[in-house]
Amino acid sequence: MEQLAFHELEGHAGWQRAALYSGQADPFCCTPAWQLSFHEVFAPERRLLVRHESRHDVDSVLVFAEQAFSAESMLLTPIDTLWFFSSPLLGPHAVDMLGNLLDELASRHKPFFPRIVISGLQPGGLLPRRLLRTFGRQYDFFMHSETVQCAASLQGGLDGFLSRRSANHRAKMSKGRRRAQNRGIGYERHVPASASEARAVFARMLAVENKSWKGEGQCGMAEEPARSFYDAMLRRLAPARGARVMFAVHEGRDVGFIFGGMAGDVYRGQQFSYDQDWKDAGIGNLLQIEQVAWLCEQGATRYDMGPLTGPRMGYKAHWTEACLPIQTWLMVKK
Repeated sequence: MEQLAFHELEGHAGWQRAALYSGQADPFCCTPAWQLSFHEVFAPERRLLVRHESRHDVDSVLVFAEQAFSAESMLLTPIDTLWFFSSPLLGPHAVDMLGNLLDELASRHKPFFPRIVISGLQPGGLLPRRLLRTFGRQYDFFMHSETVQCAASLQGGLDGFLSRRSANHRAKMSKGRRRAQNRGIGYERHVPASASEARAVFARMLAVENKSWKGEGQCGMAEEPARSFYDAMLRRLAPARGARVMFAVHEGRDVGFIFGGMAGDVYRGQQFSYDQDWKDAGIGNLLQIEQVAWLCEQGATRYDMGPLTGPRMGYKAHWTEACLPIQTWLMVKK
């Protein structure tokens, strides 16, 4: 089991593979692009514990961060401690790797032992069962938090996706697309492949955001730390052409955008926004359906839309049919 230095983490292929093939509810948020961007922007002072192991060409990864409050108080947490979308245990041997790490932590921090936060646990799934079976005698597990992610299947292409929407929603989409076409709204697709392309696309996104209700209220991705987070994410996605950005354009002017990233054949939506002057045109809905059409053309199999609960998240119920609950546990030595 190798400990990875920070310079080795960027685009780490083993970490990427473990994120894609571990059956996570939110695989994109387990990838290095999301995780390292979070670390860089939100908590760069923490020490990362990232360990990789490959057995028979199957990758397993531990992805933790140390947060020390004092010599007597230490937390071992996922890198993402704001949303807890990701899992710090990826791959079939991650629980065994955690066992080895616990012995090391006990020796390093003796007589005090860190509390451990483990996110990305799917109720009734294999990973929580293995944790309880492996560590239940020596550790107590407490519920820290839980949320529900939502997703839509893209099986059957755009027609298949639409068949899983309500008749009313389909009618609204059809009418909205016709109206937009009549008004001269077009769409541009962008897959940044370099840092300079990522910067240029992000500048256009920010220009739209600043004209949106979120920009006017200074509560969107144009504000820090969200601005730096998405900027860093786009930059990290560029080498593997992992971002999917679409603009709604009218007479050469951007009036909306939608942005997300790929984790294998799973797309994870991140942000969308539109110019307030076009709020009556349903730009958000138009961008969603045009993005789905693009993803289906590319062979994507699932559209992840993130948390279903919370302010302004109710609209997602019209676009998705799968609910994926995830829990975060606190692991404390008895």
